[in-house]
Amino acid sequence: MIKPVSVPDFMSQVVRRKPEEFEFVKFAIDGGVARITLNRPDHNLLNEVMLREISDAITTAGERDDVKLLVLDSACKVFCGGIDIGEYTSQRVFQMLDAFHAAFAGMLDVGKPVLCVINGPAIGGGAELAAFGDLVVATPKARFAQPEITIGVFPPLASTILPFLVGPKTALELVLTGEAVTAERALELGLINRLVPEAQLEQTVNDLVSRITAHSGPVLTMAKKAILGGMGLSLRDGMKNSMSIFLNELYKLEDSQEGLRALVEKRKPNWKNK
Repeated sequence: MIKPVSVPDFMSQVVRRKPEEFEFVKFAIDGGVARITLNRPDHNLLNEVMLREISDAITTAGERDDVKLLVLDSACKVFCGGIDIGEYTSQRVFQMLDAFHAAFAGMLDVGKPVLCVINGPAIGGGAELAAFGDLVVATPKARFAQPEITIGVFPPLASTILPFLVGPKTALELVLTGEAVTAERALELGLINRLVPEAQLEQTVNDLVSRITAHSGPVLTMAKKAILGGMGLSLRDGMKNSMSIFLNELYKLEDSQEGLRALVEKRKPNWKNK
């Protein structure tokens, strides 16, 4: 029998890997975009090493001043099939959960927006990766499921974030039945932002990336901070949080002043990203 422990009890200090050392994740930075590509054929099953690499890639990108946006996609036909069942042993489960927590905490805490591109099934931990994306673009090949209930467990992160995304009743349905959701249904529920034909996926992603990276990096970060920082707060407290960021942080940026000058002078802003 596994002795119950709290999350902090099994958190460990892990040395961060450099991107060139990654085994299951491709990492590249170009034009203000950090692209993190899952690459563990055939189903991108998440093991501890892969989860650590996702976490390290997010942390690395988050520390780069030249990065404005993170794009998370897949090199496989399956976006992500969830946790590798071999990780669910009594000897491995705590280390795996530590790595799992680190990857998702990274997605939540990184200041840069995260865009997930889904062109295949996203199951279990894969569906949670999509749920934690700030923006999600998908094709009809995508489907989403939290089937953990069928093997006698529940998805801890989906159980936390789904009520925010789809409401408690729909979250309960998704978790308690474990049934898959089509891309069309995911769009209706608000699990994804855009649903496009596969032939238009690359162009849609490129257009969205171009639109976002055309803005000031620090302002993008503050906008994300204001939105996510208000989750769970009352409307009044959320307004206070957003106004505090706006007045005390945003207005100290050179870019915010440049944007106002450009508006008055009727020209395109010249962002310095600071």
